[in-house]
Amino acid sequence: MDAIRVNLLVTGKVQGVFYRQSALQEAQRLGLSGWVMNLPDGGVELEAEGSARAVAELIAWAKVGPPAAEVEAVRVRERRPTGADRTFMVKR
Repeated sequence: MDAIRVNLLVTGKVQGVFYRQSALQEAQRLGLSGWVMNLPDGGVELEAEGSARAVAELIAWAKVGPPAAEVEAVRVRERRPTGADRTFMVKR
């Protein structure tokens, strides 16, 4: 399996709605490694690595988020896989 890595910048009402915790659970369910964190501008940033199928599923999930979220946009940037992350975690 060839791993891919993406960086996502999510905008909208995505803080204070359990977006990070929900992203953590979704990434763990999909077997991805990486991280998610809140940004000072009110957005959320995620970086995820794993199979193309799992990453695509996370991107699709990110466009909707948890029930209380109101996602306006998700910017996806491809990154070079690093293999450095062993798990998926919430950065503070």
